[in-house]
Amino acid sequence: MPVHEEIVGPVPQGREPEEYDKLRRRVLWAMPYGLYVVGARAGERRNAMTLNFATQLATDPKMVGVSVWKEALTHELVGEGRVFALNLIDREDRAIVRKFVKPVEVDASSHTLNGFPFHDGPSGAPVLDQAVAWLDCRVRADLDCGDHTLFVGEVVDCGFQKPEETAVLRMEDTRMNYGG
Repeated sequence: MPVHEEIVGPVPQGREPEEYDKLRRRVLWAMPYGLYVVGARAGERRNAMTLNFATQLATDPKMVGVSVWKEALTHELVGEGRVFALNLIDREDRAIVRKFVKPVEVDASSHTLNGFPFHDGPSGAPVLDQAVAWLDCRVRADLDCGDHTLFVGEVVDCGFQKPEETAVLRMEDTRMNYGG
């Protein structure tokens, strides 16, 4: 994940830049976020990564957006393959997200990503077998957002793999923070 060492503007007139930057980060970190694993595929290359910038964007057609750091392998794969699967993680499985912060070890013969079983969604993007639910998406558009790209995906399939009432992971359920 990227590390920002310089203060990103704008800084309102009359504010001390370093203190304002700290304040802005705290406010942004206070926004509620889910914590997901996004699966990506381009050809035979696959990856999965922890992601918290995800949201539903439209209802007709059903579309979701994921914002991916441009230097991540997942960014390259989504950009080339034009597909992704958004995996909703069980709150009880919170430790899993730490396993997907770097490019994964893919074992195609045993269908595992860092040792976690997966199957391919209809688009070909990897879906973790232990995810509560998943959304399989084809990229309809992408938007340059500075150091990230917002990939807009149309939901082409989805499903639950655990009971619908299973509590899903949120950023606040972990000690992780990203953004701000």
